[in-house]
Amino acid sequence: MKYKLTKKDENQVEIKVTLTAAEWEAANEAAYQKNKGKYALQGFRKGHVPRKVLESTYGKGVFFEEAFNDVFPEYYGQILDKEPSIYPVDRPDIDIEKVSDDGIVFLANVTVKPEVTVEEYKGIEVEKISYPVSEEDVDTEIEKARERVSRMVPVTDRAAQDGDTVVIDYSGSVNGEKFQGGTAEKQTLVLGSKQFIPGFEEQVVGMKLDEEKDIDVKFPEQYTPELAGKDAVFHIKLHEIKFKEVPEVNDDFVKDVSEFNTLAEYRADIRKNLEEQNAKRAETEMENALVDKICDKTPINIPQAMIESQIDSMIQEMQYRMMYQGVKMEDYLKYTGTTMEQLRESYQEQAKKSVKTRLVFEALIKQEKLEVTDEEYEQKVSSMAETAKKDVEEFKKGLPERQVEYIKNEIVIDKLFKLLKELNPVKE
Repeated sequence: MKYKLTKKDENQVEIKVTLTAAEWEAANEAAYQKNKGKYALQGFRKGHVPRKVLESTYGKGVFFEEAFNDVFPEYYGQILDKEPSIYPVDRPDIDIEKVSDDGIVFLANVTVKPEVTVEEYKGIEVEKISYPVSEEDVDTEIEKARERVSRMVPVTDRAAQDGDTVVIDYSGSVNGEKFQGGTAEKQTLVLGSKQFIPGFEEQVVGMKLDEEKDIDVKFPEQYTPELAGKDAVFHIKLHEIKFKEVPEVNDDFVKDVSEFNTLAEYRADIRKNLEEQNAKRAETEMENALVDKICDKTPINIPQAMIESQIDSMIQEMQYRMMYQGVKMEDYLKYTGTTMEQLRESYQEQAKKSVKTRLVFEALIKQEKLEVTDEEYEQKVSSMAETAKKDVEEFKKGLPERQVEYIKNEIVIDKLFKLLKELNPVKE
């Protein structure tokens, strides 16, 4: 095999491959041996028709497609192994240039990852970001804690009020006819949540246990076509009334929900945690701002194939998330009135930005010769093992190769961010 590389543009490489007569003959013979069992001709047992007979009957190129499909990946792989600078990002386009007794010549037009050089990544000013913690922020966290330890208390001595949780039966009708989805039993409803159509929850307020009544409502204009704008009557029966009891905020509450004894200690700890969270948030946003500025200063002609591949990954991740929620992609598209083409289009810019960021990172890591030392890897793995409460050596043995590469990449990225922050001051 001989081959010649020709760079057509920054993202396209043409590989001209020449196979000798012997190499091409071997491929055709292999294709014949693999497929001869499919053929039967008069005078020959099935699978025993000589190759020359088949070629004279069906044409000399009868095994061409099979032979080429087998031989191309083999030689293409050999070339890529010899040429590490060629990084394909899509399947190559193939053109057969010549087939003769001397062999075969074909062209593989390959879309490759662009070569990126980042020139402007030093001395870039980034505005300082900070998120001070207010007393209201602390109050909000305490309120969340109150909600977590709250309990539902049955009500027997009063009517339902706004904010109560009720259990009801309801049956709806329009012009005396029941409609699909308008009937339910033992339905839980938080009054004031606006879970139901306007006017529904408001009329449940004031009902007592075991009371039944009809309520009149009007469906919104922006509703399902068969019900939009129509007047409806719902027959309601109220089974249960409960209200949420939340504890008073005092030292006793603090002892129940934390390791502290006083409200003052509890508030101080919440403030400390919020300040740490806000500092990390600010740091992340400043890092992202710096990366965005570097990317903006680095022009890259990104092959569409790389963007489409990133969109594939994003949609796959989306499908995984929905799967855990019990939602199918086809149902999501139906509910949102979206086509797959529209969904992919909506991801275009995000995918392009993600690919560009990755290319810039790879270029900077290469330019700055950032590598992971054995010591850095050992420290990272030891920390992970400690978090997982496992023996370090046992933990290391259980790491698949993919996870090892992920960990090393994480270390390199951390080193890159550290370097970039040293090279680019934060403007106070």
